[in-house]
Amino acid sequence: MDVVVSDDPMIDAEALADRLGADVTVTVAETDTERAVREAASGAAGLVVDVSTPVTADVLAACPDLEIVARAGVGIDRVDVGAAAERGVAVTNVPEYCTDEVATHTVSLLLACLRKLGLYDTDVKAGGWDWRVGGETHRLSGLTMGFLSYGPIARRVREQTSGFDLAYVAYDPYVDAEEMAEDGVEAVEYEELLGRTDLLSINAPLTEETRHMVDGDAFERLPDRAVVVNTGRGGVVDEAALADALEAGAVAGAGLDVFAREPPEDSPLFDRDDATLTPHAAWYSEEARADLVETVAVNVRAALDGETPPDRIDPDLDWV
Repeated sequence: MDVVVSDDPMIDAEALADRLGADVTVTVAETDTERAVREAASGAAGLVVDVSTPVTADVLAACPDLEIVARAGVGIDRVDVGAAAERGVAVTNVPEYCTDEVATHTVSLLLACLRKLGLYDTDVKAGGWDWRVGGETHRLSGLTMGFLSYGPIARRVREQTSGFDLAYVAYDPYVDAEEMAEDGVEAVEYEELLGRTDLLSINAPLTEETRHMVDGDAFERLPDRAVVVNTGRGGVVDEAALADALEAGAVAGAGLDVFAREPPEDSPLFDRDDATLTPHAAWYSEEARADLVETVAVNVRAALDGETPPDRIDPDLDWV
């Protein structure tokens, strides 16, 4: 049996091959275009993909032997889950392998933006020594952190910031308000979230419901001292509107680890000192990478053996 793995180095193909067993041949191939995926996986039983791999209905039609598309990560917004289900192809992800890492990265971006660390670092390295270069800065304690989506990562962010003397609010129509209250988080509607939030943590998946959910209107509703961090999915935020909001002083800073297009060849945020940008690296630690391989292997092996993979995505959910 053949399994094709994306050429993205986040998945250790050699370790995956060892875990899958001698009856499986693992091949690494370029998968950044539909044509590349079709050519690489036309006869494969398994396809392990990264965040940039397009698995469309046309790709699936060209790969009739596929039993599984295993996303080596969390988000599956580039996989046509419905088309896969129609062909009997399981789609899986790795939902919790990097929860701690992404939460830590989220908190790091929030603090870096709030305390203007990028501006100070640049100024000092250029020979400056001026505390005023960061502009207006506010005390952390007493602020309100708001979560757009309250899943495992947001819960971990809440735990990691529990000693900062913050108030917490969250908008997530799929999580019960009593469940949030147990964590000390107040469930609110989206408009109230925007109006009350000083530190906005965006952890939402990309669906038709969430695409560009954080747009120009949203930035206008946030307090002008708000810091916005997105470690969820790039398409949830309108990046052009964010740049306009920063320029107008409608928000104070932004930290992004994810972008609508990755890598972003051009962005109005590139030239902004009040935007801290990282290369979709929030997931990474050596421990998370090992967990990733293990979970992908379990899912792929199950599908190849004719079993239901443990992390199979429900095709009835509203995935893009």
